[in-house]
Amino acid sequence: MRITALPRALIILLLCALATPTLAEDNTITELNIGSYNCPPFAMLNEDKSYSGLSILLWEKIALEMNVRYTITNHGLTELLNSIEDGSLNVGVTCLSITPEREEVLDFSHSFYETHLAIAVKQQGYLSSIKNVFLNTKLLLVIAVVFVLAACVGIIYYLLEHRINDKLYSMPGKKAQMLEGFILGLLFITKGPFNYFEFKTLPGRVLTVFLAIFTTFFIASVTAVLASSFTLGLLSSEVKSFNDLTNMSVGAKRASTSSHYLVSQAIVHRTYPDIEHLLQALDNEDIDAIVADDAVLKYLIKKSKEKGEFEQLMVLPYRFEKQNYGLAIENNSPYREQINRALLKIRHSQEWQQALHEYFAEN
Repeated sequence: MRITALPRALIILLLCALATPTLAEDNTITELNIGSYNCPPFAMLNEDKSYSGLSILLWEKIALEMNVRYTITNHGLTELLNSIEDGSLNVGVTCLSITPEREEVLDFSHSFYETHLAIAVKQQGYLSSIKNVFLNTKLLLVIAVVFVLAACVGIIYYLLEHRINDKLYSMPGKKAQMLEGFILGLLFITKGPFNYFEFKTLPGRVLTVFLAIFTTFFIASVTAVLASSFTLGLLSSEVKSFNDLTNMSVGAKRASTSSHYLVSQAIVHRTYPDIEHLLQALDNEDIDAIVADDAVLKYLIKKSKEKGEFEQLMVLPYRFEKQNYGLAIENNSPYREQINRALLKIRHSQEWQQALHEYFAEN
């Protein structure tokens, strides 16, 4: 019995000895190589070469959850992606869009911010604003429809009422009475139904009932269209939709998702090394419009206006090509699950919501 018990005791001791280094390794603090590039407000390179910003704050909290040390180094966008791909960097922390092309060569964390592409332009003068309003094709189409409908309604009422209704058709002469009919139709279409008893013929009164229902919805629709047309006209921009960029000089950041999207839409454009150069080119009128991330554009233009710069630049209210930002991670990283768990925990925290408010609040 003693002979068989001894090997068992030795085996247990040996297993404990082998397990001890593993536990020690689990308790050691790993140091990760983190890369970033300047992309306010997500990653902002300070004068002392350190980084701050929303993405950096997120990573600081993740690193604390994971109990890892790290160093952050500065890179260009292409260099950053290549370094993560070849394993020189463990994680990329900035405003990197999650795209199928990038997913082929590296991994991403869960999304931590959802945004979209937007268009920024330089405002034109007041005369151009007025011109944009009255040359708006949608507005001109609405006016044409109103006049055609008014003429049709006026003709119908003229044929039904002009012989017996001296109150509505009081002018002498056929042409003058037809003009009265047109004015009646115009008032009916733009103002709404008249008093039922203004008309003396039964068909005229029946038509009044149907037109009362029709004009109620028609006037509401026209009001919405006109409000939209005037709003877009007062934006002081020739860009009324994304398709307008086809005939304009457009800029985008080099190697960015904005540039790739413009290429996919067959829109010729110039590329610039960063968003600051893009805004400067737009302000100098070297280009007519720029396409970039909506959140980044709004943040930089807002901060520039606070310093008295780029005061005529604005972001247009057009949203397209949804973007999701994530942390770029080297392929087959052993830290991916830990990063994702920590990221999801932080995204639901009150501190993260407060940070979003501080960076993106309008006032």
